This record gives sequence, C-alpha cells and structure tokens, in this order.
Amino acid sequence: MAAASSRGLISRLLFVCPGSLQQLSPGGALCNTIHFRRPFTSSSSEIDSMSSSFRRVIEPKPGIMSRDSKRTGAIAVKCGMTALWDKWGSRVPISILWLDDNIVSQVKTPENEGLCALQVGCGQKKEKHLRKPEVGHFRAQGVPMKRKLREFPVTEDALLPVGTTIGVRHFVPGQYVDITGITKGKGFQGGMKRWGFKGMPASHGASLSHRSIGSTGQRDAPGKVFKGKKMPGHMGVEQRTVKNVWVYKIDPARNLLWVKGQVPGATGNFVFIKDAVYKKPDISLLPFPTYFAPEDEDPEELEPLVAEIGDTDPFMAAD
Repeated sequence: MAAASSRGLISRLLFVCPGSLQQLSPGGALCNTIHFRRPFTSSSSEIDSMSSSFRRVIEPKPGIMSRDSKRTGAIAVKCGMTALWDKWGSRVPISILWLDDNIVSQVKTPENEGLCALQVGCGQKKEKHLRKPEVGHFRAQGVPMKRKLREFPVTEDALLPVGTTIGVRHFVPGQYVDITGITKGKGFQGGMKRWGFKGMPASHGASLSHRSIGSTGQRDAPGKVFKGKKMPGHMGVEQRTVKNVWVYKIDPARNLLWVKGQVPGATGNFVFIKDAVYKKPDISLLPFPTYFAPEDEDPEELEPLVAEIGDTDPFMAAD
C-alpha cells in the first residue's frame, strides 16, 4: 500500500515538474533531493505585459451623462452658518462649506477591485503626522499627502484618473445634494433633551422629578425593561445625512459652497457632499464626470454664481 501511494506521488511530481527528480531507487524512494518549482509561471516581463493589457486607460475629458450615471462626491470643511437676503427680501439661512483641495487619490475598477469607485482626498497633511501605511498608499498612487479620504461609488462612465481636481464647480447652483457628517457631541443627556419626552408635571406633587422620564418597565409580568427603551444616555457623535439640501451659491474664487439650511457637525468638521438621491438634479446642467476648467481660465477672477429663484415675488403671491 505504501509503495502504491509513493508511486502515485512520484507520478504526480513528474507531471507537475518534469526533470526535477534526479534519481529514483528501484523501490520507489527518492535518492536525491526533489527541487520543487512553481508550475505555470511566467517571467516578470510577461506578467507586466499581461497586467498592462488589462489596465484600463481613463482619460480626463467631458462626457454625456445618462439617467443611470452616478458622479463622484466631494469632501468639504464646515466653516459655519450665516444668513443672506435674496432679491425679494426673504431671509435665507446659509451653511458655508469649503472644498479644500479635493483630488482623486485612487481609482477602483471592476478588473482590479471588483467595483467602480473613486477615492477622494481633501486638505494637506505632513508626512510625519501620517502612519506608514498611509504614506505608502499616497506614494504608490503618486499624489500628495491628504488629511481626509473618502470613497464614493460611481458608475463606469464617471471614472476619473488619479490626480483629477474636484472643485466647487462640480456642483451647480440650484441643484439638491445630500450631505453626511458627524453630529456634535452633547455628552450625557436626559430623556427630554435626547428623545423629546414631555417630562413629569411641573406643579405640586412632583417633587424633584420634573424632568424625569417616568416609568420604564412593567409589573411582575414580564418584570423587565425591554431592549431599545428610550432612556437617558450619551447623545451625539453619530453619522447623520441631511437630504435634499439646496445649493444656493458657489464661489469658485475661494472654492466655497453656500447651501440652504443646517449641516450636521461642528464648525471645522469634515462633511461629505454628493448629488441628491430623491430630488435628482437636471442631468443637462451638471458637468460630467466633473468640471474641467479651460486652460486660459483664472479662478481668482471668477464671480460667484447664485441660484435662480424665479421672477415671482413670494410675498406678493402670498397676499
């Protein structure tokens, strides 16, 4: 039985790596050392030629956007809130977002990673303040060190080459966007602030329990507090998305984005902007896959672009 198994092993070795067995004894045992080699190998030049043949060439040029196309998003820094008055005298609450040097830092294709996505980097950071794997990633892609990274899934026709700049002209005044951020930390809060509970009576008979949440469990059956009961606890520092935010104004000279309403996060936090899912913008107005500035364009001389609010006075229409 042992001789049969050894002969089967030797036959397989001869089939996989012929010429590697130097000498065999009559009983089937190996007399010399067997030098194994990896089967079906190719030289380095052949491997490079094969990988280059499958490498996708992405050109930075404008394209035609379809209804199923999905563009990349951008990373911005929340600068704070203010208020503006439009031409009709209506007060508009405004959040100001700064797109700090957004570039494409990595391209993911179906051939290599199995999906279509773009990794966008924002800001600048020194090499000494980054971990070694992060430094190696930026050097391998040939891009400068970035402070914040975010991956945005895109369609195959919206891929951009590494190093492409994503500016504020990527968005159009009047369109709707979805903005994601980390909410402000509130610490440990009670049920009234955290969940909007009514609280206990504020008159006689409710001594020192005016802001209490009240009863939390039942009697003997089931004799416990169900999981998920809204109670006091840590509030904030959670990812939240505000949908259908209206882009009121863009400032290409300073790379600022003015949106209507509030944005999650504190001043100085990063937020992530992408085209709205529900209120989809007009595809004929969006630059696709992004805005490519002409060679003779000077960003510092560009005037801010304000969304069109119509020719009807809302105050006269209300009367």
